[in-house]
Amino acid sequence: MSKKVFVTGGAGYIGSHTCVELLKSNHSIMVYDNLSNGSLEALKRVETLTNKKLKFVEGDICNFDFLEQSICEFQPDIVLHFAGLKAVGESVTDPLRYYEVNLKGSLNILGAMSLTKCNKLVFSSSATVYGDKNVPPYKETGQLQPVSPYGRTKLIFEQILQDWVKSDKKHRAIALRYFNPVGAHESGMIGENPQDKPDNLMPFLAQVACKKRQYLSIFGIDYPTKDGTGVRDFIHVTDLALGHAKAIEKIERLERFQILNLGTGKGTTVLELIKSFETSTGIKVPLRFVARRAGDVAISLADPTEAENLLNFKCEKTIQDMCVDEWNWQTKNPNGY
Repeated sequence: MSKKVFVTGGAGYIGSHTCVELLKSNHSIMVYDNLSNGSLEALKRVETLTNKKLKFVEGDICNFDFLEQSICEFQPDIVLHFAGLKAVGESVTDPLRYYEVNLKGSLNILGAMSLTKCNKLVFSSSATVYGDKNVPPYKETGQLQPVSPYGRTKLIFEQILQDWVKSDKKHRAIALRYFNPVGAHESGMIGENPQDKPDNLMPFLAQVACKKRQYLSIFGIDYPTKDGTGVRDFIHVTDLALGHAKAIEKIERLERFQILNLGTGKGTTVLELIKSFETSTGIKVPLRFVARRAGDVAISLADPTEAENLLNFKCEKTIQDMCVDEWNWQTKNPNGY
């Protein structure tokens, strides 16, 4: 059944890919984004890819009055909440900004929803809530001890959602804990578009490969892993987008507050990802090894069983797919949007 979906941060990397899948499923969309890390061009390309239209409002989730006005005008059935700051390292150096945006903005969304008949929300959470005390692969029931302010903002809002759901039997929410989204749409029309220096591995890797940057820094070579570099559960952004579409479809059949991992359950070291990228592109990437980065953990790996069982969702794309699609996006859009 088609729904009206209000998408905060929908002009960003994960948001734009999810909009493609939502439009393909015949949902109606209003994207609410301040464009600090998103692009109007991305939304135009979403419309081109799907041959469907969406509504767009330029606004900030920290501006309650305008957010309230936009939600009330659209009258959504469900809110899909991506908007927020997302760099682990930056959160360590500027924690107050992360608490201000990620928590105040998210509370504003719940406040604005209370003025409509919209009682359902899907939240973009993170595997960083698990910290470094769990034995991977992480289950949703594991210890929650994030080691960065970014991870703490995600955990705190999960706890807020749990209380919000308890406060009214009509309220329902899903927190999707992402692992490491990479890659781009297979068309090469939309992908990750860092506004400045990339904070994530894959776009930085692609920029080094096309000689926009001199070398790739590897943060830490002394982790207790097979090659000393961090192990991550890389998930193709299109698989991640499909996971959101499934969450919207299934929200009425799940627990009123449901937490689910979105990942592959397969670990890949940083050096293994780089090797796969080099094999896929035929390009040798110059590397430098530097000290560990604050807030990073040695291994982050999902147990995706719950999402498979409850959403009937399983990641299909491989590490090679991720590398090929990332390079396709980078070569077709060397300067981004």
